[in-house]
Amino acid sequence: MKGRQLSHHSARVEAAIASGEAAKSSLVASWCRSLRLHHLDPAGTRPPVRLSDCELATVRERLEPLLRAARPGMDRLYQAVGAAGCCVLLADRDGVPVDRRGVVADDETFRSWGLWTGAVWSEAQEGTNGIGTCLVEQRALTIDRDQHFFTRNTLLSCTAVPVYDAEAKLAGVLDVSSCRADRTDAFTGLIALAAGEAARRIEAEMFRAAFAGARIVLLPATDGHGGGLLAVDADDLVIGATRSARQVLGLPGDRPLRPVPAADLLGGTDQDQLGGVERGLLQRALSRSQGNVSAAAKALGISRATLHRKLKQLAIKQH
Repeated sequence: MKGRQLSHHSARVEAAIASGEAAKSSLVASWCRSLRLHHLDPAGTRPPVRLSDCELATVRERLEPLLRAARPGMDRLYQAVGAAGCCVLLADRDGVPVDRRGVVADDETFRSWGLWTGAVWSEAQEGTNGIGTCLVEQRALTIDRDQHFFTRNTLLSCTAVPVYDAEAKLAGVLDVSSCRADRTDAFTGLIALAAGEAARRIEAEMFRAAFAGARIVLLPATDGHGGGLLAVDADDLVIGATRSARQVLGLPGDRPLRPVPAADLLGGTDQDQLGGVERGLLQRALSRSQGNVSAAAKALGISRATLHRKLKQLAIKQH
């Protein structure tokens, strides 16, 4: 980049930090962390730090449950955004992409920018960026072009969504990145919705794998929160809950769940309450899909076979 561009972006970042805007702006707060906590220079030109192949293989081996759960969701998300010049990255809790989807013709460009497996995109290493800042703030966000801390990253647009494991602990980040200058706000909004849906599907896959022997109950959404999933054992005790389910029910955010009677959590007095919640959710999904089981299963984030099984268990007739 030209020296004028470097100095202009650096001056803008430093002026925003000096103005005290960090108290009102999450973006400036991230810039402030990058400069003052991590001692980074916005004009710095060093390339992203990369793990060795051996180090990356070790990380991937440790994250195999996450990688396995994420594959279908990443494939579907890439099908939606890949043709528009975007790549899809799954990063671990340290900001290291461990899996990726992208168009082969764009690989050289993305690799040169560090949007590749093994690169370290933590905020401590790369300053304000989609993956790293999402990990720090644990919320879905977009860091667009000159919102990045480093001037060398200001051609990127990155939308990132946190992914939580079966115990509601932060597992990593799902990121959609683009180097295209014509990416519009409207398209960024669509990417954010698609990435959010993909992240919830990954969480659901991890949750079902972690509680494979339990009955999985889908909660209805309330107060802006996705309903989430509960794992219920043979004694109708809730033994697991996704992060969104914990938010709905007011349960501890990131600790192992102490078994609790399902009827107590759901506000009922007997076991019928559990079936009532699930029955209503399934009936609404079928109604919205006009009886199309495949469409209803997709909307609920479960397989067609699982939905058929639940319909049979709850004696719900298909019309």
